[in-house]
Order: sequence, then structure tokens, then C-alpha cells
Amino acid sequence: PFPRLHFFAIAQAPLFSKDETSKVNLTVAEITDQMWSARNFLANIKPEDGKYLSASCGYRGNLATQEVDDEIAKVQQKMSDDFVTWIPNNIKSSIITVPPEDTPMSGTFVANNTALKAVFQR
Repeated sequence: PFPRLHFFAIAQAPLFSKDETSKVNLTVAEITDQMWSARNFLANIKPEDGKYLSASCGYRGNLATQEVDDEIAKVQQKMSDDFVTWIPNNIKSSIITVPPEDTPMSGTFVANNTALKAVFQR
């Protein structure tokens, strides 16, 4: 229904070198913060320049569903001004219980943000 609003911002968490693996303490909160951080986006955008239409947070690892739901609720509450008001329940989360090979947990973020228009205006 919105032909000009179909580009996705993608992020991956955690992002660190193999040397830092033992130094980083991964939690659901840390993975969630990294996924929503503009530093982890795979496109050079400033999400604060636009609005989120919807988002999907996919977690991998042996994680508690309640912990993931609590973190997503915190994001929705903290960033409520960054979402459009006419799409309710616009964050989807999922958990895949099989962890990645090199880390105990990870997250993949896909969001529809209107700030992506800046990539095409350059």
C-alpha cells in the first residue's frame, strides 16, 4: 500500500572481532541494544532522520522468551516517538534456538525506516 516505503535497514549483532570474543559478555539486552544501534546498520543512515514503520528482531541462541519480550517492550516504550502512530504492534520478534557457531547468541534486525530515502538522494 505504500510503494515508496519499501526499503529495509538491516543490522547484525554482535559485531566484534574474534579476538574480543572472550571479553564481551553477551546478554539479550546487549544484543537488542546493538541491533537498534545505527553503528550496526549495514547502510549509512541516521534513523533519527525518519520514522520506523515496522521492525523484526530475530534472535538466535538458547534464550528465554520472556527476556526477549521484556527487551522488545522496553524498546517500544523508549522509542515510541520514532515509530509511526498508524501501525500498531509494529515490532515482531522471533527466537531460533540453534545458536550460531562462533558465539552463544546473535540477533538480526530488519526494519522499514523512512530515513533510507537519504541513501537514494546522495
